[in-house]
Amino acid sequence: MNEDIFNMEVRKFLKKVGVTSQREIEQAVRDGLENGRITSADKVKVKAVITIEGLSDGHEVTGEISLS
Repeated sequence: MNEDIFNMEVRKFLKKVGVTSQREIEQAVRDGLENGRITSADKVKVKAVITIEGLSDGHEVTGEISLS
């Protein structure tokens, strides 16, 4: 395995995950605010799961995002 290529490919994937995830979180929060499911004083719980097909059952990252 070429470590440099592998490292670059992992970074490209993580950049895609980060950009897409941020967009989805922002849209979900905007929708939640608009339809009254959350208020700007709330915190939202988030979870991301990374699964490597055939190699792992998954890695889960959880957290909270404050809206104000």
